[in-house]
Amino acid sequence: MQNINPLSDAKIVDSWLSNAAPWIEAIREEQIESRKLVTNQAIIEAIISKIPKNLLDIGCGEGWLARALFKYGIDVLGIDATPALITQAQKEGGGDFQVMSYEEFAQGKLSRTFDAVASNFALLGKESVEDVFRTVPSVLNQGGYFFVQTIHPLVATDEQAYEDGWRSGSWAGFSSQFTNPAPWYFRTLESWIKLFESVDLRIREMREPKHPKTNKPASVLFIAQISAQ
Repeated sequence: MQNINPLSDAKIVDSWLSNAAPWIEAIREEQIESRKLVTNQAIIEAIISKIPKNLLDIGCGEGWLARALFKYGIDVLGIDATPALITQAQKEGGGDFQVMSYEEFAQGKLSRTFDAVASNFALLGKESVEDVFRTVPSVLNQGGYFFVQTIHPLVATDEQAYEDGWRSGSWAGFSSQFTNPAPWYFRTLESWIKLFESVDLRIREMREPKHPKTNKPASVLFIAQISAQ
């Protein structure tokens, strides 16, 4: 792909196409400390607390969450735009996996409905994320839950202004195999809440899992349902 805007949803996809192999290795070897110590277990505990029979994992990557939930008897369909990650997920099993972009998901490519939908650190763009939010209610069964774990806005600001906007990417802290870092669209906590409200999803819980070494939030985890339910 040529002439991609470096601060765009398209650039995020381009980056993941470039970095599938080192990502698979990083997950397999538990190279990401915050995931190993905090956030993986946080999303698992949140999901199993609601006892869904099945779940859609949006941006499933190499499928680690599906394999973790399989142990609890939860049937998972994982979708991701990166073919190499889906190939790895299919190889390792623990769920069903399908190559599907967020745009395809928003166009109604899935005909199934689910007790729960989850996205774990996979909602990084702007328009693509807004499209996902608009579509999620249509694939949720009555009483179903939408779980979103993402970077905590108050921890991710650094020295930059606390306002919505695109940020340049970085693989700081990752192995040298990672290249072509993906940008991401920063949202304030208020903006995340408004995003849920804009599609009639009511936040039932908001959790802030803390990193045991820094005692700062390692993430923010939203648990939402359709407002009328």
